[in-house]
Amino acid sequence: MAGHLSDAHMQHYRHEGCCFPITVMPRSQALAIRRQIEAAESEHGASLKPYLRENPHYVLCCIDRLIRHDAILDAVESIIGPDILAWACAFFIKEANSTSFVSWHQDARYWGLEPHDGVTAWIALSPSGPENGGMRFVPGSHLFDVLEHDDTFAPDNILSRGQQAREVDDSGAIDVVLEPGQISLHHMRVVHGSRPNPGEDRRMGLAVNYMPPHVRQTMGPDCATLVRGVDRFHHFEPGRSPAADMEANALDFYHRITERQMEILHRGGARRSAIR
Repeated sequence: MAGHLSDAHMQHYRHEGCCFPITVMPRSQALAIRRQIEAAESEHGASLKPYLRENPHYVLCCIDRLIRHDAILDAVESIIGPDILAWACAFFIKEANSTSFVSWHQDARYWGLEPHDGVTAWIALSPSGPENGGMRFVPGSHLFDVLEHDDTFAPDNILSRGQQAREVDDSGAIDVVLEPGQISLHHMRVVHGSRPNPGEDRRMGLAVNYMPPHVRQTMGPDCATLVRGVDRFHHFEPGRSPAADMEANALDFYHRITERQMEILHRGGARRSAIR
């Protein structure tokens, strides 16, 4: 299992804004986590979907453990240092034969976090690549200012407003190819998106947004979970771990914090619904 990033990975991240693949756990462990999530889907049905879509670490114990996985945090630490907050996370699932896609966009455009020192870990729980709508990115796009975006409201665009970055040259776009148990890391300014999944299996992954504690939320009160090191700045309300899956106190906390984040992100111009 990879610990801190190799020099090659660091060079790719600095120059391209994304690095992959980074193996953080055995394939069998990633597939076991997938089975846990799918068992929860079977148990709770459609009512679980919103909780998977936004901040499942507040209500599912296995996800609270996953965002603290040592090998993932080792890789993240290579980029942002030893003190690490998990700001938010979401399951990004494209069902088999899906027509859903994501237009080119930048997360920094609407998250409200300053400075742009955060990094997203995309954790593959199924194979992910060009054959099933895996994430793509424009190398080097993190080195420039945040682009203007237009709201297209395209019906198959998974972003809530169909948010589309203007003037994107995607001629050199790179496909992120991952196997279960691997992750990619991408900068919050990198231009990225994804195509539909024409495959016969769902594409399933968890994206976790990590940041160092000096980062601030510029759009209102917010919450983040300390997962490694020390928070000397206290810009965010501390996140809480669930005592059990979907228990009452965890659900109350989830709804309060997630509603607050949605208000922030709407003020930023779009929701964080950036399924990759």
